[in-house]
Amino acid sequence: MDFSDGFVSKEHRELHRSATESADPLSVSPLQVSPKSPRSPKSPRVQPKHGKGSPLKHDKHHASSKFGSPKKGGSGGKGTWGGLLDMSDDYGLDPNDPNYDSSEEYDQTNLRKEIRADLKEYKKKATIIVEEYFATDDIGSAANELKELDMPGYNYYFVKKLVSMAMDRHDKEKEMAAVLLSTLYANIIHPPQVYKGFSKLVESADDLIVDIPDAVDILALFIARAVVDDILPPAFLTKKTASLPMDSKGVEVLKRAEKGYLSAPLHAEIVERRWGGSKNKTVEDVKAKINNFLIEYVVSGDKKEACRCMKDLKLPFFHHEIVKRALIMAMERRQSEGQLLDLLKEAAEEGFINSSQITKGFSRMIDLVDDLSLDIPNARRILQSLISKAASEGWLCASSLKSLSSKPSGNRCLEDSVARIFKIKAQSIVQEYFMSGDISEVSSCLELDNETCSAELNAIFVKRLITLAMDRKNREKEMASVLLSSLCFPSDDVVNGFVMLIESADDTALDNPIVVEDLAMFLARAVVDEVLAPQHLEDIGSQCLGQESIGSKVLQMAKSLLKARLSGERILRCWGGGGGSNRPGWAVEDVKDKIGKLLEEFESGGDVREACRCIKELGMPFFHHEVVKKALVTIIEKKNKRLWVLLEQCYGSGLITMYQMTKGFGRVAESLDDLALDVPDAEKQFTHYTEQAKTAGWLDSSFSSAR
Repeated sequence: MDFSDGFVSKEHRELHRSATESADPLSVSPLQVSPKSPRSPKSPRVQPKHGKGSPLKHDKHHASSKFGSPKKGGSGGKGTWGGLLDMSDDYGLDPNDPNYDSSEEYDQTNLRKEIRADLKEYKKKATIIVEEYFATDDIGSAANELKELDMPGYNYYFVKKLVSMAMDRHDKEKEMAAVLLSTLYANIIHPPQVYKGFSKLVESADDLIVDIPDAVDILALFIARAVVDDILPPAFLTKKTASLPMDSKGVEVLKRAEKGYLSAPLHAEIVERRWGGSKNKTVEDVKAKINNFLIEYVVSGDKKEACRCMKDLKLPFFHHEIVKRALIMAMERRQSEGQLLDLLKEAAEEGFINSSQITKGFSRMIDLVDDLSLDIPNARRILQSLISKAASEGWLCASSLKSLSSKPSGNRCLEDSVARIFKIKAQSIVQEYFMSGDISEVSSCLELDNETCSAELNAIFVKRLITLAMDRKNREKEMASVLLSSLCFPSDDVVNGFVMLIESADDTALDNPIVVEDLAMFLARAVVDEVLAPQHLEDIGSQCLGQESIGSKVLQMAKSLLKARLSGERILRCWGGGGGSNRPGWAVEDVKDKIGKLLEEFESGGDVREACRCIKELGMPFFHHEVVKKALVTIIEKKNKRLWVLLEQCYGSGLITMYQMTKGFGRVAESLDDLALDVPDAEKQFTHYTEQAKTAGWLDSSFSSAR
């Protein structure tokens, strides 16, 4: 458009560009100035009739006396220039205004024409980008082309076009569209544009169904996938439903997305795999591909082809494996060392492998160097040389790596050998346990295989147990949690086991797409079972760097689970638990009843050991404060100290922790007023037993019996 006539200033043009990002371009129509049609709803101004009042007062097309107000209170209504260019609610050009300038009307007309021209051009280019992407599956190229358009205010149309074109194609293109949206989100396409794009799709559902018979189900699945991928907020469904006519197909789409997909058990995994996803891509497959293209590169020397293969993996979080395998190959084939280092340098400089993945690859090599020494003489010295070369060339930050001592320790080699043997035995022990459910057999086997009670071997067992359980059904997951609670490993060993699990989560994610959810639930369950204390979550968090790391996501989810109302009972039942591997969960009232009965049985002459066994078999350690409370109330009411002996035994054996003791005494303190109605000296007795518990170490000295 030619702005040389002086009607549109540079500032006005900049204002127009910013306005396009907030206004709805599709709702803007060109101004039509026609004195012959003063009542036309598309006219921005109307010749006044005789008499007072608005000339549109009796126009059946308008519900408001002010022309052009958006139907739902937003900018950009039909026949208006909404958003940033509005001077006031009733602003409009009036020829009868003393300040009327016909050039202003011409300016606005030109702006509207420019918007329509820009959008028309954007639509053409967006369609070409989508078609090329479906043909090439090149995410990087699509992202660059969309970025080069430099029209972020229209990106909602790209979202709409991408999804609508994918809806009429095969599952492959649908999956490609979902992956592209997730990749472009926030970096190229801003969240409000994604939201607006899906809004347009839902609004056009009635039109889409004409060409795509199953449009309702497909669009519902796209919306569910967007929610699962965290590019669309769950609130979108309720907000959008409220703005649509109840008989529209859009409402049907939103209901299908919510009730048909997002409400189903394990919905994230189901939705992600509906169109194929990466369910057939295992860790071993990816490792084999990496190995193959590295070998081909060593033979051909074609860096460009090797980098293309890296890109085609579409697994940037797994690029540390490329670094590790390239380094191992360089150590094994010394004549190819320079060639392989050049490839890694090129990949780092071109951004194919980011700095964190480079560092992680070298760190893994440092951890493996002692094992490699068995097959590669001087492996430690060679690795040190590779680190020095990479650091000197500037593509590795050596200061972020662990120290690599010059000489391997003999004890260390022995420990590594023991650890390798123990890993094999641990896997066998866990697999047998899943078949038999015999906890005592597991304990016996561990005592034989870990005679030194090594903390490292305990952590390895925790990792192996949970890793195998995550790959199985809820029954095995429940059994794993029960076993972990029964083995009574030191808390630090369990913490180290979870840290190891989180560190290997990137690899696990290839086979288990919901690894974050599973690990978070195991971690929350460990806290509920008092295998770990809440403070241990911070210890684990301190070793999982990066807000976007899998470790941070696991911890955040675990904390959210623990903060929820009735979290203990819900987490305990997440895998159908309630204390045993095959036993369904119990209601709280059932548990209270069982506690009352076992205390009555013990009070009437039962055995301490049997009573402790029954308490343990409840499988609800987070609820042991109820045992303390009921026992203490019975002692106060009946002045029978036999139950005190039981509490003493429970605390001494670690069955009831100080935390549960404190909570139980606190519950009694809260109910003293009611208790005093039947036992006048209840408060005096409670104070006496509180002091006795402090002396025995059950309660912290800061605990107060005062209400």
